[in-house]
Amino acid sequence: MYKNLVDFTKKLYKNSENLPLHEPFFDNDEKKYLEDVIDSTFVSSVGKAIKIFEDEIKKFTSSKYAVATVNGTSALHTALKISGVSINDEVITQSLTFVATSNAITYCGAIPNFLDVDKDTLSLSPICLKEFLSSHCEMRKDGFCWNKLTNRRIKSCIVMHTFGLAGRVHELREICNLHNIILIEDAAESLGTFIGKTHTGTIADIGIMSFNGNKIITTGGGGMILTQKKDLGEKFRHITTTAKVNHEWHFDHDEIGFNYRMPNLNAALGVAQMKKLKTFLATKRNIASSYQKWGKDNSIEFVREIDGTTSNYWLNALLAENIRERDDILEITNKNGVMTRPAWKPMHQLKINQKFETFVPLVNTDWLFERVVCMPSSFSKELDLS
Repeated sequence: MYKNLVDFTKKLYKNSENLPLHEPFFDNDEKKYLEDVIDSTFVSSVGKAIKIFEDEIKKFTSSKYAVATVNGTSALHTALKISGVSINDEVITQSLTFVATSNAITYCGAIPNFLDVDKDTLSLSPICLKEFLSSHCEMRKDGFCWNKLTNRRIKSCIVMHTFGLAGRVHELREICNLHNIILIEDAAESLGTFIGKTHTGTIADIGIMSFNGNKIITTGGGGMILTQKKDLGEKFRHITTTAKVNHEWHFDHDEIGFNYRMPNLNAALGVAQMKKLKTFLATKRNIASSYQKWGKDNSIEFVREIDGTTSNYWLNALLAENIRERDDILEITNKNGVMTRPAWKPMHQLKINQKFETFVPLVNTDWLFERVVCMPSSFSKELDLS
């Protein structure tokens, strides 16, 4: 089976050499836009490309406000700060996520509270969230939800759309609303992923995106904060621009802000990449179908979008039978020129997070970590989809 997987993947990409996990695709568009920005001399955090890129993201996602940042982590940090997360607050999130989700919480001096995911979405489980809040938390006279065991306020909850698969955000939002918890969507990996006809990152009050070099489109490094609320949109723009008060020449700052604005040079890449996004998405769905068909023929399960959602299939992931088979697949594929990777080590297993308590069993998280293998999923014009 392992050799068949290697052979199939190399045939799919018409590449007998080394296959990356997910590499960006560029053509002359990127060069043209970059040259235009360089010629303008506005290469930093002021320039036309930033606004154009923000407008393109707003149009595609139907978000009323979009604020470009230097990366997805800075977007998440900003979202938490504007949500009022502060020292010794708790922020609920899933353990199966990239470390940036957890790190952004600790940047605020807050405490991450790791909950379990659903096996089919690889995203925060509404059932687990509901059970945790019912068993361990209470609403107090101040109007906030408190963890009875730690006596800490639960201010926010972050759901991450893993590998571009849509999580159950509507259910999570309903639960959070009942407990006055601000829900944030970590849509770093899910540009082009929809729940019904609604784009991920726009269902909760706040959403964030990433345009790192390995994402479905890239600005080299970059992120975006999304919201439908005018007051939040204005706050995000203000605080990410060092909280500078608008004036023609004076420098005045009315609060502690962040130097988190995306440079114009990076935004130029994003503008060019957005022209290709629909093509990327259509091709990646064909890649996913090819993997799923091969998996069905070879008794290997690939993770699929759930009913009512449309995934961008940023990364295609198979499920091994157990951790031994996972490690065998990882070793054989990588030794034979096919880059594969496991899921991230769960946050509750990281040494840096051992000081944080976990209050519920993370059964699905551990089960998935022992089985997930991410396969090469780059866009290519040279695919064999026969």
